Amino acid sequence: MKKIGSYTARGLIVPGSTSVGLTKKINLFDGKFDSAYKITKFELLFADPDNTSNDVYGILLTEDLYSGTDATFDFAESRQLGWASAANVYNEAGTPAQPFNLIDRDNLVVEDLFVYARTGTTTAGINYYIEFDKYDISEGLGALTMVRNSAQSV
Repeated sequence: MKKIGSYTARGLIVPGSTSVGLTKKINLFDGKFDSAYKITKFELLFADPDNTSNDVYGILLTEDLYSGTDATFDFAESRQLGWASAANVYNEAGTPAQPFNLIDRDNLVVEDLFVYARTGTTTAGINYYIEFDKYDISEGLGALTMVRNSAQSV
């Protein structure tokens, strides 16, 4: 594998008036199977950082699995590649959100990526921040990665 670039994806997921999980698609697939992305960083943070009653969690996925449902962290699920959460303890005299972040160090993404995020309260939104490294790979590794990132075993 040869590294050919570094990229960042960031955005805001707005849950609206109810506390439901929402999924945002990150377009990575370039139509070729000889390039892939390795996720190096995944962070979540509230759009309203001084609201002390917020909590949030999110999952990086290779498929859109959980829109509108209450997803759980499942380390045995091959389509989950990263996990993050934050409990907002900030107030005007306090400290910022306390995050948890974990990424499968063996991750590799050939097709698109999905960010699932959920908050227990209504909020102005959930910010996500993802860093990637892009690699030139063999088409065989690309096909193997696609199978691994689906519900199939290799």
